[in-house]
Amino acid sequence: MVAGYSIWSLARHALTGQNWPAAWRDPEPRRSYDVVIVGGGGHGLATAYYLARHHDVRNVAVLEKGWIGGGNSGRNTAIVRSTYLVDANARFYEHSLKLWEGLTAELNYNVMFSQRGLYNVFHGARERETLARRQNAMRLNGIDGELIGREQLKAEVPELNVSSDVRLPVLGAVVQRRGGSARHDAVVWGFARAANALGIDIIQNCEVTAINRGPSGVGGVETSRGFIAARKVGIAVAGHTSTLAAMVDLRLPLETHLLQACVTEPVKPFLDRVVTSSALHVYVSQTDKGEVLIGGDLDGYNSYSQRGSFRVTEENLANAIELFPQISRLKLMRHWAGVMDMTMDGSPLITKTPISGLYIDGGWCYGGFKAIPGSGYCFAHTIARDEPHPINAPFSLDRFRHGPLINERGAPPMPNAH
Repeated sequence: MVAGYSIWSLARHALTGQNWPAAWRDPEPRRSYDVVIVGGGGHGLATAYYLARHHDVRNVAVLEKGWIGGGNSGRNTAIVRSTYLVDANARFYEHSLKLWEGLTAELNYNVMFSQRGLYNVFHGARERETLARRQNAMRLNGIDGELIGREQLKAEVPELNVSSDVRLPVLGAVVQRRGGSARHDAVVWGFARAANALGIDIIQNCEVTAINRGPSGVGGVETSRGFIAARKVGIAVAGHTSTLAAMVDLRLPLETHLLQACVTEPVKPFLDRVVTSSALHVYVSQTDKGEVLIGGDLDGYNSYSQRGSFRVTEENLANAIELFPQISRLKLMRHWAGVMDMTMDGSPLITKTPISGLYIDGGWCYGGFKAIPGSGYCFAHTIARDEPHPINAPFSLDRFRHGPLINERGAPPMPNAH
């Protein structure tokens, strides 16, 4: 059974050319809703789903300026992990990972979550100690992590180059065996389908042009399809969070950057793990279609362009080839950049704002994709109850005013995209 279809119904549709039923409705926006979620990516749709599923808040609209899955949800590398050092992040991402583990059954939609294992390799004694500290912190938080040497690493990832005759020899790795990857568009479609079934209105091609703010708080949003009244507005728009907040004169501690990735032409399966290297600023995996997926670090300048630079692409490819020399003759098929909003301490915002009725889910830095179910779960709680869930309580906007920062900046073992 796949997403509600038997194998026989799939075959019948394929052979007869019969039109597939729409996975979700395409309604006209109503004049008012209890809650409007701005952003139809993974975070916005997950929030709407959990609002209906756990809080019985169903008079909800998700507004997407383009089409579902056409923004940052389709511009990431789909890695899932909970390998964090700081307690608040470790608890949050472990909660999200546990939701990932049951997400296909929860949504009745195959999100293609593959716990193939995430291997964060190290190249020197100092880096080994840094990663060992992280692994120990993970274990103290009840999160799986294992430190392995070069020989065991070679046995488990035989295609990895562990030769000593390279610029940065690989000496071992910290492994999270429950980590892995998922299919990014399947996740978005699964949440959209499930939210729609609970009565949520998903409205595409509906750009928010202004947020209505009165003396008592927000009153709704102006859109390209007219004014929509709402008692509560949640912003979940990835790298454009500051742009939306500026509509109500709310200044956020965010910068927007580009994070690049690329895929090669498809080849026969050879890599069934996710391999990352902090020293080389690169991560490599192979998709279900056989493409070798390669990503790296930020371009290093502020932009909303969704176009990366050739310099970073060249660096990413060179570093990936150092780990896997056999990919050097593959043709590059496509490359892209995701637009990411970066907080000053490297940890997200899932928070109420000083403006009554306005809530923000943003500042995800390198962690947006893996956070989708956990963020939606916590953001829905925050909106429905007007107070944070204990898991996201540390991620308030107030921390930048009062000082209890969650300093994960530089702590993730490898940036692995939104």
